[in-house]
Amino acid sequence: MRAEQVRLLAAYNKWMNDKLYAVCAELSDEERKADRGAFFRSIHGTLNHLLLADKVWFGRFTSNPFVPQSLDQELYADFGELRAARTSLDADIERWAAGITDDELAGEIRFKSIFNPTPRTYDLWVCVMHFFNHQAHHRGQLTTLLSQAGKDYGVTDLLWAPGVVPRE
Repeated sequence: MRAEQVRLLAAYNKWMNDKLYAVCAELSDEERKADRGAFFRSIHGTLNHLLLADKVWFGRFTSNPFVPQSLDQELYADFGELRAARTSLDADIERWAAGITDDELAGEIRFKSIFNPTPRTYDLWVCVMHFFNHQAHHRGQLTTLLSQAGKDYGVTDLLWAPGVVPRE
């Protein structure tokens, strides 16, 4: 993984989160929090988990640890607060991505897992790839929940993200 790819994925992450939060804002709080049988139960629960997990990983990347009580801990019951925190974190991720280098990505990262607090060491690029892959995985769940709620969130393909242009 190269720094250029990290910057692209950070921009894609922000674009998708902005799109999905805009669609989620069209739902009532009751609709967002309704148990829909998803892994994190609801649209709100899925949005919350995405934010929480991103805070955990981003904290590891920036040496500013965030340790939740659990992976389904509710960070914000209020949708407006959840959305504001998401927007803020996405801006932080983009700033971090703008400064990451190929040499840093080739380095190591050390941390303790939330599941099993055994110390772990990985290549940083592997964890950065996991970070963005995890986001895509749960946003896929979210788009299913939104479809089931009758909401159209539009195109989600990376190739249609702003700034991604085909070669001529």
